[in-house]
Amino acid sequence: MIKSELVLKIAEQNPHLYQRDVETLVNAILDTIADALARGDRVELRGFGAFSVKRREARRGRNPRTGEAVAVSEKAIPVFKTGKEMRLRLNKAGIGAEAVG
Repeated sequence: MIKSELVLKIAEQNPHLYQRDVETLVNAILDTIADALARGDRVELRGFGAFSVKRREARRGRNPRTGEAVAVSEKAIPVFKTGKEMRLRLNKAGIGAEAVG
């Protein structure tokens, strides 16, 4: 699902809202999450998951075409970890399935 499909789905489920208002809301939520990650903060949405940032150290890489060594700078990588409820939903496990495992 892409962002425009998400906006359409939410607008269909909430006919009292205009599609442009739903789009504004979705953009505001995503922008807020992106801004928090840019500051190095962690964003947790209970039942859904948590967004955080990990740092990859600078290292020596290799150009796959030529084989020569290349310096790769430090990078910030966004990471998403699913919440417990999301994992259960994705794996179609019921409440009773937890007690068995």
